[in-house]
Amino acid sequence: MPFQLTQAPRLETDRLILRGPERDDAEHVIAFLLDQERAEGFGASPNRGDAWRWFSLNVGHWHWHGYGYFTIVDKATGKPAGICGIWNPEGWPEPEIGWVVFEGFEGKGIAHEAALRVRRYAYDDLGFTTLTSNIVPDNARSKTLAARLGATYERTYENVSMGLDELWRHPGPEALS
Repeated sequence: MPFQLTQAPRLETDRLILRGPERDDAEHVIAFLLDQERAEGFGASPNRGDAWRWFSLNVGHWHWHGYGYFTIVDKATGKPAGICGIWNPEGWPEPEIGWVVFEGFEGKGIAHEAALRVRRYAYDDLGFTTLTSNIVPDNARSKTLAARLGATYERTYENVSMGLDELWRHPGPEALS
């Protein structure tokens, strides 16, 4: 049986399971973070130790805030397909929805489906009234997805971890009803 690292709820969509991080997920996240090209817009790690620390940071984030990145599991294969969740570490301007799709799962609408479910969870279950997505300026794919989710560009700011970042505002729960 997998070792649960958080008390994260299990969320589902037609094709996906979103669950809290488990020890076995670490290798998938570490592999993504070590891929300097693929993880550039997310915060690539220069070495395995830093990537492991980011994975552990997400576990701690769940304990600190009661939310964090879920592991996205593809129901058809049972394999981890990415991560998606609400992120708000020290220095962030406010909570954001973030997403990453692992290699081999791109172009299938997984990030969109997961982000819609996470946003509904944030509004309906956690009581959030607003959310953002923070996107590095040259990450066109994430900006396209944010726009598809109904988010609009609000401003550019200096992110403590990422440098220059764009803040995209998601529609509030009243606009989605």
